[in-house]
Amino acid sequence: MVEPRSDEQGDVAIRDVQVLSDNWYTLRNYTIDVRRSDGTWQQQKREVFDRGSGAGILLYNKERRSIILTRQFRLPAYLNGVADGMMLEVPAGLLDDRDPADAIRHEVAEETGYAIGEPQSITDCFSSPGSVTERLHLFLAEYDPASRPSLGGGLVDEGEDIEVVEMGFDDALAAIADGRIRDAKTILLIYHARVHGVL
Repeated sequence: MVEPRSDEQGDVAIRDVQVLSDNWYTLRNYTIDVRRSDGTWQQQKREVFDRGSGAGILLYNKERRSIILTRQFRLPAYLNGVADGMMLEVPAGLLDDRDPADAIRHEVAEETGYAIGEPQSITDCFSSPGSVTERLHLFLAEYDPASRPSLGGGLVDEGEDIEVVEMGFDDALAAIADGRIRDAKTILLIYHARVHGVL
């Protein structure tokens, strides 16, 4: 989680922080002074949702020219127009104070059952920097269909019921075009693989 900053950093001064919710993650209301481009100061109020930072990974197999995705119910997607709330995504999860590469290897095993070697770091990015603190570390790794010690599926006590989907790369590109894949990190990683000739 990101701790509120109380120091003045040049063009930003945090004046007040109020916790609005600390149920699952933390929602805070900030009162800040921001120096505008013309040199004047403006006071602003912003709500910021802190859910921690995370990692996501595109698992691919060159020989099969395929990728591994997960399908699971996502309440926010359901509330915003996805009829059944089911989303196709790359394996991903929160860091929970772990190294990003260690965290994503753990998430891959938990969600998909596959065992992978050292993942290749691609970039880190902010998924929604206007309101969410999450910094997302993105990786690539090749998967071996024979290296799957378990079936995955996620953790029942965390409400996870994850279907593992092996999809041809061309079908994944088509799924972005026709709306079957709508998750931003997944789209970014698939297009990265296309642009850089991974598959």
